[in-house]
Amino acid sequence: MRKARKLAILAKVETAYGTDSVPTGTADAILATDVTLTPLAGEDVARDLLLPTLGHQGIELTANHLRLEFAVECAGAGVAGDVPGYGALLRACGMSETVTAGVSVAYQPVSEGEESLSLYFNQDGVRHVALGCRGTFQLEFAPKQIPRFRFSFWGLLGTVTDAALPAAVLSAFQAPRPVSKAVTSLSLFGASRIAESLSIDLGAEIVPRFLIGDERMQLTDRQVTGAAVLEAKTMADTNWFAAAEAKTTGALSLVHGTSAGHTIEVTAPRVQVGRPGQGASDRIVNYQVPLMFLANAGDDELVLTIR
Repeated sequence: MRKARKLAILAKVETAYGTDSVPTGTADAILATDVTLTPLAGEDVARDLLLPTLGHQGIELTANHLRLEFAVECAGAGVAGDVPGYGALLRACGMSETVTAGVSVAYQPVSEGEESLSLYFNQDGVRHVALGCRGTFQLEFAPKQIPRFRFSFWGLLGTVTDAALPAAVLSAFQAPRPVSKAVTSLSLFGASRIAESLSIDLGAEIVPRFLIGDERMQLTDRQVTGAAVLEAKTMADTNWFAAAEAKTTGALSLVHGTSAGHTIEVTAPRVQVGRPGQGASDRIVNYQVPLMFLANAGDDELVLTIR
């Protein structure tokens, strides 16, 4: 019998694509929740032979790879300028990492030279190894809730073996603070907003490519989108319908946290709104405003700063 809650995930950036970087529980453990493992994803190919008799002929398993999805709490690093425990995960989602010592660590998308991870998944004594892992994430801020990243990774199959659970050191992960007026603020199109939620989807497209001479998880595109659910005001205050029709763009900034080492800031210099929807919460009218994150000067449509 193996217990589902006895789990360790290790992740370490690779120096060469698909070469095991050998993550350890001491330095590379991930504090995760809501984990889903697909240990043998791929395609089923039928032979479809014409024979004198009917019946199943079996299949060939091709393009075999691993998929792992999990959530990680969004919090600071504890000390301004330290890399957060989830930093390696962001790098493997096609994000650069810029460390300003004693001040902050910033992540923003890149369009070339994307990095990869070696991932170890150990559930109560059975370890799955995946190499060359790349992925994407969603991030959501909602009042009274803990903000979380939702990561999805694809990787080349390594080994599946019996292995003791590692002793995971998780001190790089700080206790999160739920979203609230006291610690969270949102500015959109140059004005502070009352919001029920803000969600962001990095939209990185990962393609498992299995070719003659090469196999890899390839990041081929990125379309950053999101949505804000805003308390509805008068048209004199903000006319989101006119903004959508005019393809107006504006800046977005969300700050979560109030102290050094425990603050996360999301900025986007140029956001376009889509077709707003209208609803209600607690019998208060709201607008559901789709967001498209556009580049302003290169790969800068989204910047995540841990400070």
